[in-house]
Amino acid sequence: MSNFYLCLLLAGLCILSSSYHMPRHQGGHSGHEHRADDQPSAESHQNSSHLPGLKIAPNSAEFAFKFYRQIASKTPGKNIFFSPVTISTAIMLVTLGAKGTTLDQMVSGIGFNQSLFSKKEIDDGFCQLLQLLNRHKAEIELSAGNALFSTDRFPLKQEVVDKARNLFQADIVHTDFQNGKEAVKQINSYIEKNTHGKLVDVLKDLDPETAMVLVSYIFLKGYWEKPFSLENTQKKDFFVNNKTTVQVDMMRRDGYYYTYHDKELACEVVRVPYRGNASALFILPEKEKLNQVEQAVRREALLKWEAGAKERRVDLSLPRVLLRTSIDAKEILQELGVTQVFTDQADLSAFTDKSSLKISKVVHKAFLNIQENGTEAAATTVIEIVPTSLPPVVTFDRPFLFMIVEHFTRTILFLGRVVNPNDH
Repeated sequence: MSNFYLCLLLAGLCILSSSYHMPRHQGGHSGHEHRADDQPSAESHQNSSHLPGLKIAPNSAEFAFKFYRQIASKTPGKNIFFSPVTISTAIMLVTLGAKGTTLDQMVSGIGFNQSLFSKKEIDDGFCQLLQLLNRHKAEIELSAGNALFSTDRFPLKQEVVDKARNLFQADIVHTDFQNGKEAVKQINSYIEKNTHGKLVDVLKDLDPETAMVLVSYIFLKGYWEKPFSLENTQKKDFFVNNKTTVQVDMMRRDGYYYTYHDKELACEVVRVPYRGNASALFILPEKEKLNQVEQAVRREALLKWEAGAKERRVDLSLPRVLLRTSIDAKEILQELGVTQVFTDQADLSAFTDKSSLKISKVVHKAFLNIQENGTEAAATTVIEIVPTSLPPVVTFDRPFLFMIVEHFTRTILFLGRVVNPNDH
């Protein structure tokens, strides 16, 4: 029996950025405003720790770092930006049609030991995670979703359709893959619409024998809680490496931030909050220590930074960043042990009775834009009163890491490395 193909398209989009939760203590300095609805309290986290969406967060974080380290080792000196949550969600969508070793490898590859988690627990976790990410938020735009493009030539089993809709909020879209150009146009239009026009022409072509295309996307648009002033942005040197220096638009702001100096990992950590339920976590390795930090950063490091972070006044400088990235996620997943689903031995028979299937490609595209305010709509005036004494200076003028995590679910939405802010 001949093989037909399933294609995964993963779209991650962030206007500005976001991060892992660090505490916001009550009180604070003059000019700081703490809102009760900013993020859940420690008590609310404890009371909701049994929720499926929160239960899977530690495993999802470990998958994010493993995936990052694989990319980093293959692309030294390059910018990195991707959405681990779209990758793991897309893989979970594929598991609805998988059996046997094919299923086991995919679940294990995204960080779950089935002796500790039942398949239902993992499904329920991702189901609730999507619900939580898509809940209405007045101060931050965040949406995540999925789609399954299928054809009458390979009718899907009703059980798969129901689970895709109910568990993963997936749109089921009829597509004629025999008309390749129209199918590509249809899928690209779906991605462009759901990423608000920032990711276009993600899919270039389709194999004539394509049976299904799965799309997973996420969109985030945030506004800094305390915007940078355009008047303070100046051209500054950014030291890409020992031999290369580029001029960048460096944003600057004197204010209060939660920071942590990690002597063990040799890096400075600064959390820059958004209005609403997210923050940007910027990690600046000491000179010549980038690789050391990349290899060492894990969920345990985030917990340490969270526990030890202190609010202090900082003269902070960050470059404007505009990144468009593309990753061959298939290769990385294979290195993480997800192999059979890409071969003729793949068992995706729970999808359809018509033919055997395997995944032919996994395309991941992402977009990041870090600016002073985020968008022109952020027309707010913020006045923060600070002492006149000189604060410590933290300048991100060399390669750094950053993360984007939603606070309540503690889910890493995006993860990246900026080596050259000018390399779009």
